[in-house]
Amino acid sequence: MTAAHIDHDKDYPEDYLATILKEVKTIAMVGASPDKTKFSYGVLRVLHETGYDMIPVNPNQDVEEIRGIPVYHSLAEIDRPVDMVQVFRTSNAAYDVAKEAIDIGAKVLWLQVGVRNDEAAKMAEAAGLKVVMNRCPKIELFRPFWKPRLNQPL
Repeated sequence: MTAAHIDHDKDYPEDYLATILKEVKTIAMVGASPDKTKFSYGVLRVLHETGYDMIPVNPNQDVEEIRGIPVYHSLAEIDRPVDMVQVFRTSNAAYDVAKEAIDIGAKVLWLQVGVRNDEAAKMAEAAGLKVVMNRCPKIELFRPFWKPRLNQPL
């Protein structure tokens, strides 16, 4: 199934999300926060503990690391391939993040719960990226019916 055939107004097919979560290894989280009370911190922690190579991205120059992981201040600064760009920013900011995700050669653009930008999705899909909007990978990762497909214990 190609990214262009995904209808973002309907539930995503199980195999679409499961394949992304299984194939992705490196995730750049745009909007990662060092604040332990923020949702992005908890999602970063769980994805990191699950085994994903997490790259926190935060424009604040004072933030140098989150959970002991070095922070990058933009996607362009990242010095290794990125499989997925996860967006913890506003829906309006998602368009510029999508451009940057395309520029660094990411394979997936994942917009967090509450984040949707149809123009960003169209642009990313036209560039060959898979796109997920208004979903949380942490929640999707722990849906019990996917664990066998992700080679995880039930």
